[in-house]
Amino acid sequence: MNDKKVAVIGGGAAGLCAARHCTAPVGVEGGVTVFEQSSQLGGTWVYTEETNIDRYGIPVHTSMYKNLRTNLPKEIMGFPDFPIPERDESYIPAEAILKFLNDYADHFDLRKYIKFNHKVQFVSPEQDGKWKVEALNLETNEKTVEEFDAVMVCNGHYHTPIYPEVEGMETFSGQQLHSHHYRKPETYKDKTVLVIGGGPSGLDIALDISYFAKKVVISHHVQEVKTKFPKNIFQKPDVLKVDNATVFFSDGSTEDFNVILFCTGYLYSFPFLSKECGVTVEDNFVQPLYKHLIHIYRPTMCFIGLPFYVCAFILFDIQVRVFLKVLSGETILPSVNQMLEDVKREIKWRSAMGLKKKHFHLMGEFQEQYYDELSAVGNVPPVPSVYCKLHDESSKQFNNDLINFRKSVYKIVNDKNFLEIK
Repeated sequence: MNDKKVAVIGGGAAGLCAARHCTAPVGVEGGVTVFEQSSQLGGTWVYTEETNIDRYGIPVHTSMYKNLRTNLPKEIMGFPDFPIPERDESYIPAEAILKFLNDYADHFDLRKYIKFNHKVQFVSPEQDGKWKVEALNLETNEKTVEEFDAVMVCNGHYHTPIYPEVEGMETFSGQQLHSHHYRKPETYKDKTVLVIGGGPSGLDIALDISYFAKKVVISHHVQEVKTKFPKNIFQKPDVLKVDNATVFFSDGSTEDFNVILFCTGYLYSFPFLSKECGVTVEDNFVQPLYKHLIHIYRPTMCFIGLPFYVCAFILFDIQVRVFLKVLSGETILPSVNQMLEDVKREIKWRSAMGLKKKHFHLMGEFQEQYYDELSAVGNVPPVPSVYCKLHDESSKQFNNDLINFRKSVYKIVNDKNFLEIK
């Protein structure tokens, strides 16, 4: 039996999934503790008016904005053993996902394992192979130190903003903010807004703002954005420099703005890990991990949810189950050298496709291959291919018709096929 005691850092979707499987009949017997720094579960799906710093003086974790609706259909956003309930639409509001996560926690009776308002401050390896976890109770200001057999890092990666270096940005006379701090479009009524970044969040937030703003300009270096935009959204190439209210673009044009909104992504950040943990993050490439998941030198530590452009909750589920197979000894990992070689091979083929280091954890079209690899490593059932097919279809529709793609309604027929029923 698996008598390990497990620490889970984070009470969002990944942390809840970890707790669910740790407490399942084939989970761990030593117990599980989920450390959640906020007062409620849900992680990035929690909406709050707060930005920057919360009442305890720590950075606000969530990047949720008021009008967010999922950009993937609900049919591929549930857990394999707990799907999102049926409803008329496929693309649902963020609050529906938060309710779903609360229902998931209640269905599997997970709340009793969660220490709310507990911020993990320090994680360090012990000589006997165990882990020391120090946490601060934000309500009482008391510190606790506990020992665990394993640590599952589930703190997400949409909380620490990346700001690009732009010449003269410090002279900008208007408002500057990152999408992490964006909440309501009404704030930008009658303003001229520059959105820097042409990824999914940049496009979606630009559309959200456009219903109130006078004009929205999206600056990006994406090769081609096919979608049709509302009449007050325009595209521009990269920003060269800023001078007061004026922005200079690489095509030689200039324009004045009231607001610059950075939709430029997030850093993978694990400030609670001690140097002795041996985890490095260089240009968002987290190492040394086997299959984007398991610490190669300390395989009782894992990171749930690093890959992006995925069916997130499906990903969390298979990653957790594979890690617990390793933790129980049911699955034996390859040697350290073999795991390091596996990483080198992946770096090589990603590089051959023109992907940079910062894209190492990007999946997208590779996610089915990744799930199959995890399935083989952990000897767990494979992820049905229909999830990846519907993910690809939804992503294509997002890129082709940003304004209308959420009107589509889907139905999963079987493990391989889906239908668009509306």
